[in-house]
Amino acid sequence: MPAAELRAEARRVMEVCNACRYCEGYCAVFPAMELRRSFADGDLDYLANLCHACRSCYYACQYAPPHEFGINLPRAFALLRAETYAEHAWPRPFARLFARNGLVVALACALGIAAVLLLTLALRPAEALYGAHDGPGAFYAVIPEAAMVAVAVAAFGFALLALALGVARFWRSAGAGGLPRPRPLARALGDVLTLRHLGGGGQGCNDRDEGFSPTRRRLHHGLSYGFLLCFASTTVAAAYDHFLAWPAPYPFWSWPVVLGTLGGLGMVAGAGGLLGLKLVADPAPNAPRLLGGDVALLFLLGMTAATGLLLLALRSTGAMGILLAVHLGFVLALFLVMPYSKFVHGPFRAAALLRFAMEREAEERR
Repeated sequence: MPAAELRAEARRVMEVCNACRYCEGYCAVFPAMELRRSFADGDLDYLANLCHACRSCYYACQYAPPHEFGINLPRAFALLRAETYAEHAWPRPFARLFARNGLVVALACALGIAAVLLLTLALRPAEALYGAHDGPGAFYAVIPEAAMVAVAVAAFGFALLALALGVARFWRSAGAGGLPRPRPLARALGDVLTLRHLGGGGQGCNDRDEGFSPTRRRLHHGLSYGFLLCFASTTVAAAYDHFLAWPAPYPFWSWPVVLGTLGGLGMVAGAGGLLGLKLVADPAPNAPRLLGGDVALLFLLGMTAATGLLLLALRSTGAMGILLAVHLGFVLALFLVMPYSKFVHGPFRAAALLRFAMEREAEERR
């Protein structure tokens, strides 16, 4: 559907909701909506990314299908959110990767694993890939440290740059204004860290049907904090290696291993649980064409963590070389698709929450 039609539908829905206001206590969208009498394109993009898709408003709405108004706010905003990701992608030609995102993520997984395996075989004899390695520097016996670091830094650096430029474009196009003051910044950070708006009207999200549940919020916590713990593990390991000259692998009770294990378990549980919820949820308030990309990203996140845990368990065996290559292949794929998959909803939503906090402060000052 063209962007103009998506925004026209979102505008129609918002105008009905702004006249009704039955759901004003459900999430941040409705207080932000009530500050407006009309909805420019930038306003709609902002409100769509402020929506956390708890779906409470859909089941409470007296104008939802089969009513002739056919109000389906979660679906309208889900489709518009996906459009904003593509519109603000950097570089712009890469926006096309959002069109068939499930296929793109799947291909990235296959190509990432193949690339790491081929790079390993090009730099090391085949025996290194299949032999058992133990002791400090065992991983580098399979993949040279310089190659591992160079590929990781290049891929992750590009992902961070693309994400930052995409969010900056969204911030400007949504008319967010200048830099935030400390108070709204702290409010937005609290909303991001607690995932407060995944609580719907306070009782939880409608994960499967009209019944409320905190499950989705808990699974998001497991996935997001698990990801941060894994990032912390990698950061500590890099400091050990490059500043203290302690090369991996590390003992089980070391900080990199403890953080990585806890993070990996959180990611596997979170990704697996969210995938299960998507497959059993009521399809009525969802956007079916976005399901493939969502499922593919959850699979990628789960497999990145699962192969890392398996590598930890079998790192002293002959399976270590293959597992290391497969794990790093998933990591490479994750880095490459970060700016061009559902992963971007995190930074975009954080930016929308920051604008919401700034608007709240402005209202309180009046």
